[in-house]
Amino acid sequence: MRIARFTTGDDPRYAFVQDEGDRTFLAVLSGDPLYQPAMPTGERIELGDGVRLLAPVIPRSKVVAVGRNYADHAKEMGNDVPTSPLLFFKPNTSVVGPDDPIVLPDFTQEASYEAELAIVIGRLTKDVTPEAAPAYILGYTVANDVTARDAQRTDGQWARAKGFDSSCPLGPWIETELDVEDVAVRSRVNGETKQDGRTADMIFDIPFLVSYISEAFTLLPGDVILTGTPAGVGRIDAGDRVECEVEGLGVLSNPVVRR
Repeated sequence: MRIARFTTGDDPRYAFVQDEGDRTFLAVLSGDPLYQPAMPTGERIELGDGVRLLAPVIPRSKVVAVGRNYADHAKEMGNDVPTSPLLFFKPNTSVVGPDDPIVLPDFTQEASYEAELAIVIGRLTKDVTPEAAPAYILGYTVANDVTARDAQRTDGQWARAKGFDSSCPLGPWIETELDVEDVAVRSRVNGETKQDGRTADMIFDIPFLVSYISEAFTLLPGDVILTGTPAGVGRIDAGDRVECEVEGLGVLSNPVVRR
């Protein structure tokens, strides 16, 4: 089941995404399915002109991201493979949706894309075991962990480099039924493939990550976990368009602009 957040010019609404041949429809829901039962209103809207997909979730409290969770990416950045998950935060103000611009701030001249599988938490999660963790996951979406590499190097910590406004595109929707144990994670810049990895190559798998993170932080419904990026990251600048794709989830596409 795919859950989208969208607007037709009014307040954001939620919908189930339904494919019929080569057409896609939004079956509108009565409220936010994270906080109330998903009840279709009977209204159906074809996805197209006049409909804009939004970030499928705006985390109520936090985005928890995992660094260097693919060995090849750790190596390409000149780092050792971590022996435990490397965690950092991105604020919810960093989240934007499909086709929203990634706005590069003045303090960076070396911004980079990072395509990632993102976990969306569905219920209050604290001190869960890896075996129990899947029951606390609502679904998955696609993320781009945009990073100011120069600020990452000079600051000594990653809040500014990875948390600036628009540095966390999410979308196009949440998929609740996808088996993500071994799916492709890809990125393209201006149509050219840059990353092509698989979630099976993660150092720390999804149940372990949810469990490990929940030992330190209470995860709330709508919180998001970014699970790391495969090798192939590189620079982006104004005028570029970045596409991040997770097999079975869809494509998240964003233009890049400079303030």
